[in-house]
Amino acid sequence: MANASENREQIIGTYKRHDSDTGSVEVQVALLTDRINRLNNHFKVARKDYASRTGLMKMVGHRRSLLAYLRRKNGARYEQLIQQLGLRR
Repeated sequence: MANASENREQIIGTYKRHDSDTGSVEVQVALLTDRINRLNNHFKVARKDYASRTGLMKMVGHRRSLLAYLRRKNGARYEQLIQQLGLRR
């Protein structure tokens, strides 16, 4: 398993829109999705970790608002991103 910084760089490289892009909506949503998925795996072991669950809910809400913004601004990019990430089954 790669360490966190290598994983982050790989995600940024996959979802960036241009060479120096590190903060576009696509990159932010992809990074949040990765963190959410890792936390979900953590909760399978630590069921009573309510403090981390609160942070998870905040991340889910932030991702949802970023996706809503992207959907308003550019529906095609939104559809492509949710297909790539496997969201909204």
